[in-house]
Amino acid sequence: MNSICVFLGSSIGNHPAYMEAADAMGRELAARGLTCVYGGSCTGLMNQLANSALAAGGKVLGVTVQALKDKENFHQGLTKLYVLPTMHERKNLMVQLSDGFVALPGGIGTFEEFFEVYTLGQMGFHAKPCGLLDVNGFYAPLELMLDTADKEGFLKNPYQQSIIRTEDPAEMLDLLQKATENKASQLLKQKAFQ
Repeated sequence: MNSICVFLGSSIGNHPAYMEAADAMGRELAARGLTCVYGGSCTGLMNQLANSALAAGGKVLGVTVQALKDKENFHQGLTKLYVLPTMHERKNLMVQLSDGFVALPGGIGTFEEFFEVYTLGQMGFHAKPCGLLDVNGFYAPLELMLDTADKEGFLKNPYQQSIIRTEDPAEMLDLLQKATENKASQLLKQKAFQ
């Protein structure tokens, strides 16, 4: 793994654990030499993530669209800021730039971005691991919904086998790395039998 895309809120949320997790994730990415890919904002958890990664000597790539750049403030200290014409192109570039995906707490945009990359993985468009950083039990209701969808026959693959879940940023990166290595090993075995 060389880079991780992090989806997270442009607000700080109502619990200090969210900012602490964004800070820890940024520092951990930098410490491991992993490039941080995110939405480019300079507000909320997004700003904390970028600032902590940059302060620790890491690379941070922001990816946004022109319509947002025209009306919002974006981080001025990024390694690189990509500005694309459409949300579709933006999300496509985020997938291309990243070797794995993590969602920290956030709102509708965070959910939408995470579920798009998760769905693309389930459909075979990529084999990159996806994880939920369950800070302060934030994603427990979502796991309940996924359990319900699974029990009611709406998931082809059990999400427990496809989504990594932990509340610790360092453990999340360890698990993403392990999942990447396991996937590479499986692909090598498949090729050996062809």
